Amino acid sequence: MLNMDFAQAVFIDTNKLDWVASPMSGVYRKPLAREEAERGHATSLVQYEAGSVFRPHPHPLGEEILVLSGIFSDEKGDFNAGSYFRNPPGSSHAPHSHNGCFLLVKLHQFQTTDLNQVYIDTPGIWSSTQSGILPLYEFGSERVWFVRIQNGEDILHELDLSASVELFVISGQAEYDGLQMSSGVWLREPEFKLEDWVVPSSCFIWLKSGHF
Repeated sequence: MLNMDFAQAVFIDTNKLDWVASPMSGVYRKPLAREEAERGHATSLVQYEAGSVFRPHPHPLGEEILVLSGIFSDEKGDFNAGSYFRNPPGSSHAPHSHNGCFLLVKLHQFQTTDLNQVYIDTPGIWSSTQSGILPLYEFGSERVWFVRIQNGEDILHELDLSASVELFVISGQAEYDGLQMSSGVWLREPEFKLEDWVVPSSCFIWLKSGHF
């Protein structure tokens, strides 16, 4: 198991992690949290090399994907950087990437009653130079957003955050409880304190709350 104690805060600079080969040629991972080697709860960064294909596989408790760069593809289409989608429990697909892609992937973490299929393209906030919040998903207590902060503006207070927060820094810099956070940092915090969050200049994050 890896980082499966959700009562503990986890801070990882993923730039310092090595890529680990997956069972499929050309697909590599950086595991952030994992219940078992190839099943159960998992949060990972995933890299598809150009032309790589992953075998068809099911997701008994769902799959959540954020495309960070490149184009990710499956039977439902092609998904550019900034695409966010959720494949519900019981779904399956055969993903591939013609030119390669880089993803944040969360597996086996849906509520059993969450059966929504979600595809969101986010060109506006993904390329924006203005502060903004884009809600991506809400189900029960779980909420997901993109948040872009420019010029140190304090906009996180506008969100309905629970104590439990998970975030990934897509670009820019921030500080949390004295920790320096830049592009590639993943934080899972069971007792998030908004007063400890500081953005000196600009930062763009994927943010999730209320799901653990």
